[in-house]
Amino acid sequence: MNNRKTFKADLENKKGLFLQIGLVLALAIVWGAFEWKTYADGPNSLGDLDAFIDDEEVVITQRNTPPPPPPPPAPPEVITIVDDKLEIEELEMESTEIDNSDEIELIDEIVDDDIFNFVNVESKPIYPGCEDYATEDERFNCFNIKIRQFVGRKFEFPEMAKQMGIQGKIWVSFIIEKDGKVSDITIERSVDKLLDDESLRVVRQLPKMLPAKVGGRPVRMRYSLPINAKLQ
Repeated sequence: MNNRKTFKADLENKKGLFLQIGLVLALAIVWGAFEWKTYADGPNSLGDLDAFIDDEEVVITQRNTPPPPPPPPAPPEVITIVDDKLEIEELEMESTEIDNSDEIELIDEIVDDDIFNFVNVESKPIYPGCEDYATEDERFNCFNIKIRQFVGRKFEFPEMAKQMGIQGKIWVSFIIEKDGKVSDITIERSVDKLLDDESLRVVRQLPKMLPAKVGGRPVRMRYSLPINAKLQ
């Protein structure tokens, strides 16, 4: 059987070309639809805005500072006129020259009852056996050593104080009289009556010494002696 259609008249042969053309047109329409923009007038449209900015003029004001008040007037200067004619009492100067006819009254500055301290005397008391030392300081140092040695030999620790464990330092004060004997023995700092009584007993036995001197005259001098009563 012979085919009546020619090859050119057969549309099946051009189906692929038509399909490609249709896809291209479809894509072009879709792209155009997405890119299409419309601007419709409506209430959101504000129209054209004519803006005019008015420059505000700033007025510069200058404050006039008032001048400071004038200083107060100075008080009037008062001039006091001093009388230069003053009467000056003249001092009468007594003459210090001694005439042979004038009587000289001797004043005894040392009272018999005055009690001196060892720092106020010219010559300190001398303990027996310390006379051979050359200087005053050496003799007084010997004085202190000899008294402490004497107390150390004569002091007898009370038995009752030993049993009770009583010990301590007692300060005994006494006066070395003008004849070298000791008097007015008192306890300046007490520890216990047992030790105080023994300290007084020992100090009463101190030997006679050479007294302290002021102006070459023997004087009374007070001396404080520490006695350290310590248990062995």
